[in-house]
Amino acid sequence: MKTNSLVLAVLVFATPVFAVDPPPDGGYPNRNTAEGQDALFSLTTGSSNAAVGFDALYSNTFGSLNTALGYAALMHNTSGAFNTGSGWSALYDNTTGSNNTADGVAALYSNTTGSSNTASGANALTFNTTGYDNTASGSQALTYNTAGIVNTADGVGALSENTVGSYNTAAGYTALVFNTQGNYNTASGAAALSRNTTGSNNTAVGISALSVNTTGSTNIALGNLAGSALTTGDNNIDLGNKGAAGESGAIRIGTEGTHTGTYIAGIRPAPLVRGAAVAVGITSDGQLGVRASAARFKEGVKPMDKTSEAIFSLQPVTFHYKKDPDAVPQFGLVAEQVATVKPDLVTCDAEGKPYTVRDKEVNAMLLNEFLKEHKKVEQQASDIAQIKSALAEVTARLDAKRP
Repeated sequence: MKTNSLVLAVLVFATPVFAVDPPPDGGYPNRNTAEGQDALFSLTTGSSNAAVGFDALYSNTFGSLNTALGYAALMHNTSGAFNTGSGWSALYDNTTGSNNTADGVAALYSNTTGSSNTASGANALTFNTTGYDNTASGSQALTYNTAGIVNTADGVGALSENTVGSYNTAAGYTALVFNTQGNYNTASGAAALSRNTTGSNNTAVGISALSVNTTGSTNIALGNLAGSALTTGDNNIDLGNKGAAGESGAIRIGTEGTHTGTYIAGIRPAPLVRGAAVAVGITSDGQLGVRASAARFKEGVKPMDKTSEAIFSLQPVTFHYKKDPDAVPQFGLVAEQVATVKPDLVTCDAEGKPYTVRDKEVNAMLLNEFLKEHKKVEQQASDIAQIKSALAEVTARLDAKRP
């Protein structure tokens, strides 16, 4: 009987020891805390972990400094450390990833080895597996990201469809929502760059800025709806302008009919008297400026003399531009013809082809020829005056000799 009683006693005490390992709640060695059915169920040597919720940190063996709060949070974590999962199935599939923070239902759900990710919001970074250094704040932000790295999404649906795109920043509702593989994009504003898929190096600031761009790259749009007409073009700058579909290398500033005046600082070297308008030119490196005419900027100054006579070989023509739908009559010179007479009067393009005529120089040459002719006229007038004077004297003498 004693033996049987002893055996029964052993059986009774053995039941709680082997049914739960570790027990369902309370504090445990190595600064671990578990609260909830099967929380920290597989723990062996891990330390400083806290698991609250059914199956929270269930598979963790020697991972340390993890915090799991919610049903199945960090359930499959084994050796990952410094992770925080708060919410239903947050960081559910994480195994060895470390330094992750997930706050929200299914946040970072599929993450396995990705590290240093931060997800705040339901389904934020849900399908991330190996991507790292991502930050998602907002419901469905960076939801489908798998291997993309160093992305920042702030707003509901921001960068939601991104899979492997990296170094993107999206701030605003559905900003960069359909981006999949595009890299180095920055979108700030609701729906900014929302349809971008593989375009890279784009910057959009403003509601719906560059909103229909899909594959275009290296575009800049500033302002609500800026660049919103652009679809696939590259290297455009649209400031307060919707742009045009498919164009590339264009700079558009302002909107026709809305902006009626333009003031740009830095063009003139010094302030001018109000109303004294001067022509703005472009240097060979693209800088805008006003050509100086003061003596302190010049050297080798000498009279033009016969140099200006080249204008007599120029052939003024009438014409209209090929792309002018109204065929407005124009008057001027043809650069190619001018180049054969006086190459110095022509400016060439990047390929060395004559592009435009330096009209200001032509005017100066015209002035020189006018002055030379004016001197001739003055001399002729003087000669005529002398002749008239001499004739008057002769006439007077003849009149005096008459009886």
